[in-house]
Amino acid sequence: MVVQEVAPVAPGEELHAPGAGLPVGLAKRPDGIYIDLALSPLTLTAAINEVFHSHCYFAGLNYPVLNKALYGIGPEVGTPGKPGWARIADAVRVLAPERIALYKNPKLGRGYAEYYFETLYLDEMTLPDGTVIPERPTRLDVDEFVAEMWNKGILFGIEVAAVAAAIASTKADRITVATELEPEPGQDATVVEVSSDLHRSDAPKTRADGRVDLGSFQNRFPQIKANVRLLKKLPPVPGHPGFDLAGRMTPAAAPKDLTLRFFAGDGTEARELEDGEYLVSTREGFLNVDAKSNRISITDKIVSTDGVSGRTTGNLQLAGAYEEFGDVQEQRDVTGGDITVHGNVYGNIHSRGGTVVLDQNLVSGSIANAAGNITVTGVASGSVIHTAKGAVHIGRAENCVISGTIVTLVEASNCEIIADEIRIEVAEGCAVAGRNVEIDSAGPRRRTEMVVYVLVKDVSQFDQEIAELEQRVAGFEAANLEAQQEAERIAAVPDVRRYLALAAKLRAQELQLNAEQGQLLRKIAAAVATELQAIAKLRTDLQAGQTQQKLLQDKLARVIEQKAEAAGIARCGLRMVSGETMVRTMPFQADVAALTQLPAKDIKQRLRGSPSGEVLFCDSAGSLDWHLNARARQRPVDA
Repeated sequence: MVVQEVAPVAPGEELHAPGAGLPVGLAKRPDGIYIDLALSPLTLTAAINEVFHSHCYFAGLNYPVLNKALYGIGPEVGTPGKPGWARIADAVRVLAPERIALYKNPKLGRGYAEYYFETLYLDEMTLPDGTVIPERPTRLDVDEFVAEMWNKGILFGIEVAAVAAAIASTKADRITVATELEPEPGQDATVVEVSSDLHRSDAPKTRADGRVDLGSFQNRFPQIKANVRLLKKLPPVPGHPGFDLAGRMTPAAAPKDLTLRFFAGDGTEARELEDGEYLVSTREGFLNVDAKSNRISITDKIVSTDGVSGRTTGNLQLAGAYEEFGDVQEQRDVTGGDITVHGNVYGNIHSRGGTVVLDQNLVSGSIANAAGNITVTGVASGSVIHTAKGAVHIGRAENCVISGTIVTLVEASNCEIIADEIRIEVAEGCAVAGRNVEIDSAGPRRRTEMVVYVLVKDVSQFDQEIAELEQRVAGFEAANLEAQQEAERIAAVPDVRRYLALAAKLRAQELQLNAEQGQLLRKIAAAVATELQAIAKLRTDLQAGQTQQKLLQDKLARVIEQKAEAAGIARCGLRMVSGETMVRTMPFQADVAALTQLPAKDIKQRLRGSPSGEVLFCDSAGSLDWHLNARARQRPVDA
């Protein structure tokens, strides 16, 4: 690449272009500096590299445009599909040597870079005419920062907003100033159903060992006409590459493809149509899905009746959504997704996802949803209700074990309930455990006690570090106070006090001395030299101690915030207690979801077993509104 020579200019002056100052790919126009997006990223990177390595920087830099030009990251610039020139900055200026010295090396981590921002000073300067410019405070500059970080190896990912905020702040702090961009994974090829009707097959299901399962029928699917689109292939979608801090590309993993014809059985075939590849029926009939091979076939006509029982359908395994207007009888299993039953359920429902809705009652049965909500409009009695990722809504529950992410009940009696968030209007004789529990009315039922456990994340591992930091902060505070008091004591000595007062007036140019007075002042200084040296040393020690104290205080605040973040939210609200009610904490190590995944018998044992944890409330009347103070030390409790 041919790069034009950068003309020497004075610090702070602009480099003039076009013609004599900017590398190929950059040009100066009346309103600022432009970059040629038609050139390759490699050429543009070399141009930017030339500017920054010449100890120049872009004033008023538009960092998103720079990322778009070099890495293709960010919003479109200019006319889409027609690359041209884009404005990147106001001007190119030379970075003075005294400014370069202000920028330190960043601290690099795995995929990020940190920088410590603090109060900076420019050294004392003597101008050519003899004028002395004393040491003075200064600040970093975002545009200079980008240039110097480039020269220190960070070519991508600078968070300019965070850098600008840190520079504007007067508080010293270490922040993350750059992060790498992780590659965005693509989407594997998949198939989606484009036919929504369902039917059932009354043929007994054949097991893997060749035996016939008389309790399960083959399938339940819709009647299909010829030339109907059944499945559509969604082709793989490639991902987007990422970039590390050095500007190197990190490619995304290639998505997986699939062959649609492998799903084609008798009466179906894969066809390439104008809007994609489809699995299409070649004759009229009923849809049948082989659970082993996943092949879809068009089979003979099958008879469908209402309800799920051994006489009508047997156990059902469905590929799509299912809606039943009859009852689900005892010992019958329904497996699918998005299941709605308008009758009573006495059997078991297993959902792979979506929602499970029961319009009437659930009696001595079970509902399990791998990912989705469960709603029982009527009564749930003697049943097990569980959702791994979703909410449970029940009108009235009796003698049930209920677990999920969110559980909402109108009435609950003799139930064991565990969830992240629990909301109950009336609870009697229940054992409840959650991170956020809200009960309008709580009390025992006959001989069954009412117990509420507030799940509290065990974050005691932070307490030792917090105690050590508090002890170190207190030690520096005491030492700093002692140094300050000693310096003030020495400075209060009459001769020292008079000398310090005269020296202060001389520095402020409030007083001028002749030769004889200057000689006298030097004699006074010699007389108190030992005291002055002691004061200087104490002040130096004090400044270092205060810096260490501030760093430890900042670290202590961060650890406390980390502890609060790790602990999360934990609260319990009881609006009215009508009978003996116990509220305790229940510490746990893993995520709440791990507790909700326990089998029903283990949930019962955990909630009805020997109580442990800190007692928050134990009374037969009153109310409670308790919130976890995660920033306080946790008292040790039994696990």
